[in-house]
Amino acid sequence: MSRLSFLYCSDLPHRAVSVYVYLYDRANMDGECWPSIATIAKELKLSQSTVRRALQDLRRVNLVETEQRRRKNGAKSSLLYKLKR
Repeated sequence: MSRLSFLYCSDLPHRAVSVYVYLYDRANMDGECWPSIATIAKELKLSQSTVRRALQDLRRVNLVETEQRRRKNGAKSSLLYKLKR
């Protein structure tokens, strides 16, 4: 059985499944990665708004946690994604 079989059996929309698999593929050993929404959208050939909706779907079912990262000057940086499963 696949490590992601729980995902394929879920009721999540295809956009959420695609984004989770993308993040899973890029996560480090701690289940963390930090690609920008623009990068995710470009590589998955989705709109940025679709990626944002997918992330909302994933947060709602507690599969992904996001944390806003900041630069030293206080400006926003990319989100940190933490995979929960």
